Amino acid sequence: MTTAVLLGMMLAFEPKEPGIMNRPPRRPDAPIFGTQLLVRMLAVGLILLAGGYGLFELLLAQGLSEAAARTAAVNVFVFVELFYLFNCRSLHRPSWEQSLRSNPLMLLGVVVMVGLQMIFTYVPFMNRLFQSQALGLREWGLIIGMAAVTHVVVEAGKWVYRRSEVIRQRA
Repeated sequence: MTTAVLLGMMLAFEPKEPGIMNRPPRRPDAPIFGTQLLVRMLAVGLILLAGGYGLFELLLAQGLSEAAARTAAVNVFVFVELFYLFNCRSLHRPSWEQSLRSNPLMLLGVVVMVGLQMIFTYVPFMNRLFQSQALGLREWGLIIGMAAVTHVVVEAGKWVYRRSEVIRQRA
């Protein structure tokens, strides 16, 4: 719930993309969720599933406690969603083309979300309440790596979509 509020709601304050009024309108009979968006949602969902469950199982197999593995899995979900937030600022444009200063509320949401995750992960009271456990640098490397993989996969999907649009326009 916190990721939906602190991250997803911040997109409501995202400024309009340049040239948005130059795009042709969506056909009235076209679905709101087109193929590109459905493929993206499926890909991110599968990465979340594989990343969260896979890291949980990997850490257990490496001898970490169930609490540490569970904490890492929760953090995979939060940090994948956090990285994905930057992808979602535009359906088609790369994330690096958009200024981070254009939506200061989004940055505030990211800072608050990271802060809450650090409290969840490292404050003893929260560890007892949620049966979580502090993580080390190696676990954080795996978590951030999974989030980065998601970001790259979505950006690659945008690139493929843009290339297919260029080819379709030339034909």
